[in-house]
Amino acid sequence: MKKIALAAVLACSIHANDLADNSSSFIDGATISIGESRDGIKIYRMGLRKDFSSKWVQSSFGYLSGYWEGSLNYWKGKSGDKNYGVAVSPVFAYYIDLGEFKPFIEAGIGASIFNKTQIDNRNMSTNFLFEDRIGVGFRYKNFDFSFRYMHYSNASIKAPNDGIDIWIGSISYKF
Repeated sequence: MKKIALAAVLACSIHANDLADNSSSFIDGATISIGESRDGIKIYRMGLRKDFSSKWVQSSFGYLSGYWEGSLNYWKGKSGDKNYGVAVSPVFAYYIDLGEFKPFIEAGIGASIFNKTQIDNRNMSTNFLFEDRIGVGFRYKNFDFSFRYMHYSNASIKAPNDGIDIWIGSISYKF
């Protein structure tokens, strides 16, 4: 758990300058996502994004960069249970540069707060949950299309820690 928290703090501090960059707007994109857990919990997310201004490991093949994402989350269980939350996450992405078409892989660990600790028969025990993701997608002009696996859990801060695994599709538009 300490390693996960340390990694999240390090990622946030590395890119604090991206958020404080006065040369561009604080938000440069919007995202909508729809997904489902293996046991039928529906997931709906709306988010705002800010691309990192930094690029690393640049070559003729591609580069490493990423974005910040803040989101509003709505979960609807099969039993009718509902849960609402907010999340923020730095996401690192490796883009393969093929001109206007850029396939990518992405990964990130963020933090979220939900109004309830349970949905259907899942008990997360805490309102605070880590938001982990790994995904693939492509950028075409101003749009990102991605498919990712997301995991929410409290990283065993408190038991039980049922967590939730989600497969989710997203479309983002860069202003």
